Amino acid sequence: MGAGQPFGFCVGLVLGGLLIDSIGWRAGYYICAAANIAFAFISFWSLPEATQGSYNILSTLKNELDWLGAAIVSISLGLLSYILALVASSPTKLRTPVNVILLVISVALVPIFGFWMNHQEKKGKPALIPNSIWRNATFTSVCMMLLLSWSVLNVMEFFSSLFFQEVQNLSAIQTALRFLPSVLSGAVINILTGFYAYKFRADYLVSATTLLSAASPLLMALINPTESYWYSAFWAMVAAPLSADVLFTVAALVITSAFPDRTQALAGAVFQTLAQFGNSLGLAIMASISSSVTKQSAIPAKTSPAALMEGYRVTFWVSFGWVLLAVIIGSLGLRKAGHVGLKRE
Repeated sequence: MGAGQPFGFCVGLVLGGLLIDSIGWRAGYYICAAANIAFAFISFWSLPEATQGSYNILSTLKNELDWLGAAIVSISLGLLSYILALVASSPTKLRTPVNVILLVISVALVPIFGFWMNHQEKKGKPALIPNSIWRNATFTSVCMMLLLSWSVLNVMEFFSSLFFQEVQNLSAIQTALRFLPSVLSGAVINILTGFYAYKFRADYLVSATTLLSAASPLLMALINPTESYWYSAFWAMVAAPLSADVLFTVAALVITSAFPDRTQALAGAVFQTLAQFGNSLGLAIMASISSSVTKQSAIPAKTSPAALMEGYRVTFWVSFGWVLLAVIIGSLGLRKAGHVGLKRE
């Protein structure tokens, strides 16, 4: 269940390519809207009812929520996401004064949020994300790995798609078909992790699969655009989702074993937020790097496949470095996690 997000991401990428070259890209938004409405109705029917008792929703909203903390972090992440989106589309937009000011405000709110969380904990008042949650080394390490791995997965899917279309001049459908190995390998690794995760130490399992995922950006960094798909690109697609898929499952198990029932939802929310933030962070940084390298290329035609490929190669190399950093974090930070997924009486 925890790996549904990365698996769904790969499936969506393939279906998106099929829709673009068939009934059109707008159809994808209509399908997503219809699916969300359907899932909303299903959730009303399938999710368990709230525990009966003296629970008062108005009192809870007033006294048990950290509204100021929520406002601070929402403004910070909102502004940062906006800036990252601008940088991903055009790195030069960061030079405008208003965007620089927004970036400074976003970054300045981060320590302010930390100080506010510390103040709320000391006073025994509700804290949106208590600083104490980061004292769990296993959870913190998993979150850091997830941020890096999810960033790399998103970058790999995005820039591999550009490689197939802009460098190899393939159609959207042909590009989508080349991502099918990611869907299949993701499905297989999800099933295997669910059945056998409890047999391995968490640090061994996560580090090994993350190291295997490092083959994906490495192969794309070394790829020859004229060679057969089956020589390098196929194996890169197979290895791409391994780390993110296993991490989602292991993280869910870590949360249930490392935190009491009251804070499991909070830990899960933090975990999911970092995963989504990794999307914006990785794509913005890599897009900026790719654009800068291409502009500095000695090739006169900056939109030519050769010039674009120079930028893409650098992003794949940087992604490879991020994956290796995630391996180091997992090896050191998960040493005390032991086996996860074992039933505790």
